[in-house]
Amino acid sequence: MNMSRMPTLFLSHGSPMHALDPGGAGAAWQAIAASLAKPRAVVMASAHWETSLPMLSGRAQLETIHDFGGFPAELYEVRYDAPGSPGVAQRAMDLLRAAGHAPSLNSCRGIDHGAWVPLKWMYPARDVPVVQLSLQTALGTAHHLQLGEALAPLADEGVLIIGSGHVTHNLRDWFAHHADPQPLPYVVQFSRWLQQQLEGNDREALLNYRERGPGATRAHPTEEHFLPLLVALGAAGADARATLVHEAIDGAALSMDAYRFD
Repeated sequence: MNMSRMPTLFLSHGSPMHALDPGGAGAAWQAIAASLAKPRAVVMASAHWETSLPMLSGRAQLETIHDFGGFPAELYEVRYDAPGSPGVAQRAMDLLRAAGHAPSLNSCRGIDHGAWVPLKWMYPARDVPVVQLSLQTALGTAHHLQLGEALAPLADEGVLIIGSGHVTHNLRDWFAHHADPQPLPYVVQFSRWLQQQLEGNDREALLNYRERGPGATRAHPTEEHFLPLLVALGAAGADARATLVHEAIDGAALSMDAYRFD
């Protein structure tokens, strides 16, 4: 592997409140960024942008989207108006098109909390341009692995590809159990199953996680928080090695695990 190649990352981004109270996740995001060469740009596939066909943010300057409700007023004052990179967006478009996808540029959309909450701690100076990539949840797991595979050349060009979602994401369980002292058993079981499949690079199992993973449909009642993982995995290359770089459970139900792929 090219020694100058960037790894790819999967981050469980957690509640937007991590922007104010970073906790262990914020410290992990800072440490991850410190362990890497500074990227030329970040391409971020966030669970919070879903479209019917792939879209990339094409703006030269992104504005912060507060895409949530019911939080303290001070959270809505937090801004992460990162620069964009129309050049990297166009390069990603070309790679996706060459792989048979039908991408387009969005020159209006800003940066959602799935992206800016971790990036606020990774690159607080807002000096790394960001391009967001949308998900196509209806197209399933294999499609998202293929999106990542198409974008893999960017990692050789100084671009850090990040999938931002969650290892487990059942908000109903989180609201019901967030004060419980112990994690729900399925959260631990699914998280450890996922670690085993990633470390063994069993992509067939990962593509069929809803049938293979213990408690998978409870861990992911909907798929948008799992699919960014497959983008990051695909972009890392067929022989990528997965490393668990942060392990935690928030409020009994949300696994905050993060992975690096080299």
